[in-house]
Amino acid sequence: MNVLVTGAAGFIGFHVSKYLMDRGDSVVGIDNINDYYDPKIKMSRLEILKDYSEFAFHKMDIADKEAVADLFAGNKFDAVINLAAQAGVRYSLENPHVYMESNILGFLNILEGVRHNNVNHLVYASSSSVYGANTLQPFSEHHNIDHPVSLYAASKKSNELMAHSYSHLYGMKTTGLRFFTVYGPWGRPDMALFLFAKGILEEEPINIFNNGEMIRDFTYIDDIVEGIVRVMDNPPEGNPEWNGDSPDPATSYTNYRVFNIGNNSPVKLMDFVGAIENAVGKKAIKNFMPLQAGDVPSTCADVSELEKVVGFKPNTSIQEGINNFVSWYRDYFNK
Repeated sequence: MNVLVTGAAGFIGFHVSKYLMDRGDSVVGIDNINDYYDPKIKMSRLEILKDYSEFAFHKMDIADKEAVADLFAGNKFDAVINLAAQAGVRYSLENPHVYMESNILGFLNILEGVRHNNVNHLVYASSSSVYGANTLQPFSEHHNIDHPVSLYAASKKSNELMAHSYSHLYGMKTTGLRFFTVYGPWGRPDMALFLFAKGILEEEPINIFNNGEMIRDFTYIDDIVEGIVRVMDNPPEGNPEWNGDSPDPATSYTNYRVFNIGNNSPVKLMDFVGAIENAVGKKAIKNFMPLQAGDVPSTCADVSELEKVVGFKPNTSIQEGINNFVSWYRDYFNK
C-alpha cells in the first residue's frame, strides 16, 4: 500500500510510519516541524525514517489548502492516516486559534483531498479528551460526548462530526481513533512521562496535578500503532442495525466508525510516578498542585469494540513500557 501519514515527524506518526515500512508499505510523510516543542527530536525521528527507501517526506502544513491539494493530486494514496494536529489540552487555553487552524481547517483540507482522489480509507486521530465531563467509566464509544471541557477536546469531537458528514455525503470510509494517554520511546517532551523522567534524573521537582489524585489509562505506543494499522486494514461498512430513533454514536448507517484505543487498565498517577522511580533508580521531588483547567481527573477506555472488530486489545504493562522509555531517554540524552 501507499499510505499518507500526516504528522510523520511527531511521536505517533513516526512510529506508525516505521511500522508500515517495516511490513512493506510505502509512506509519504508530511509535517510542518513547528516549535510547539523542541524540533530537534522531530528531526531525529525524521532521520531514522529517511533511511527507508520507501519513505518520501514533504515539509508541509495541513492548513495550507493548495499544498495539500497538490500533494493528493500528485500521488495515489490507498489510505491516509491523519495524525497532524495541534496537541495539548493546557496549550489550547493559551493559543486557541492555533487549534482551529490545524485541527479544523487542516482536517477539512485532508477530507477534501480524500474525497477528490478516491482514497479507500481515512483514519484520523481523535482523543480520549472528547469524553469531557462524562463520569461513567469505562468510557465507551456508545456514550454521548456532548460536554467537552477544553477547546482541544471540542476540536477533536468536531473532527468526528466532520468525518461523518463526508462519509454520508460522499460515501467515504472514515475511522476516528480516541487515543488514551499515549507514552513510550520518542515521546513528546511536554507529556508527563518525559517531564517526570527528566525531573527525577536531574533531581528537580516535578509538578503533580490534582494533588496526585489523577487516574489515567496510559497506553504504550506499540499498542497504539498496532491498533491504528489494524483499523486501517479494516475499513468500516455501514451498520445495518443503526437506528435514527436511537442513534448509536459509535457507528452509523454510512461508512463511519470511532474506536477507543486504550490499555483498559487505569493507573493512579502516584503509581505511575513510582514506576518511573523504579526505572530510573531515584526518588522524585514532588510538587503537588491543584487540578488544571481543561483536565479531567480520571480516564478509562472500554476497548471491547476494537477487540471485536480487529481482534486486538492493548496489553503492555506500565512498568515494561516505562522501562523502555527510560532506556531510550538515557540513550538519546546520554543520561
